[in-house]
Amino acid sequence: MSQSLDRGLSLLHALAGGASTLNELAAELGVHKSTVLRLLRTLETQHFVQRAGSRGYRLGSALFDLAARALEGRDVRRESAPALAALNDRTGYTVHLATFEDGEVVYVDKYEGRHSVRMYSRIGERAPLHCTAAGKILVAALPPARRETIARGLDYTPLTANTITAPEAYLAELARVAERGYAVDDAEYEDFIHGIAAPVRGPGGAVLAAVSLSVPKVLLDHDGLLALLPVLRAAAEDASVHNGWTP
Repeated sequence: MSQSLDRGLSLLHALAGGASTLNELAAELGVHKSTVLRLLRTLETQHFVQRAGSRGYRLGSALFDLAARALEGRDVRRESAPALAALNDRTGYTVHLATFEDGEVVYVDKYEGRHSVRMYSRIGERAPLHCTAAGKILVAALPPARRETIARGLDYTPLTANTITAPEAYLAELARVAERGYAVDDAEYEDFIHGIAAPVRGPGGAVLAAVSLSVPKVLLDHDGLLALLPVLRAAAEDASVHNGWTP
């Protein structure tokens, strides 16, 4: 039984690279075609494998359903909490954990700063994508075509003098964010607050959320804000590992 299970799992790994024929799979596993065919039929019955044309096979819907349910079962807020609390304790500034939902940023967790000047945000609050560091991280993680669609569909309400107000400028900013791995809110959402954000990743490197540091400008200038990037990125990486990401 254990040998059949091992071969079945090896078969799924082989199919992860794309559709394959019976002969190709038999050669990769190093077993007779009849053995592979028997495994394929069992996996096909459970929808882990499906036919691809007349002679090929590919991964089936049951495997994708399991993967989606496994990811949904991970509570990114709970798993990220230790790293975010440590970041807040170390810096003293406001820390947010945000996700992408229905075309907006949603704050799913917050650690309040220890200073008198604070952000008026709360858990569950929504914020725009075009003028928040977290929003930029979340959209920059999407495929270019999806980025383009989102960028062309935003309203670009100008909230401060620094708010991005055109899709072309936003797309250029997203390209920079994707390249460097972090985002900056240069007082674009609130004129007295600026911030930085980094991605929280899950299995396979998928971006699950964004962690951000929000800092009052009266307490820290732009260079001082950027000097916090190493501790932010370390916290984001720690949170990512707890969410199943492998560096």
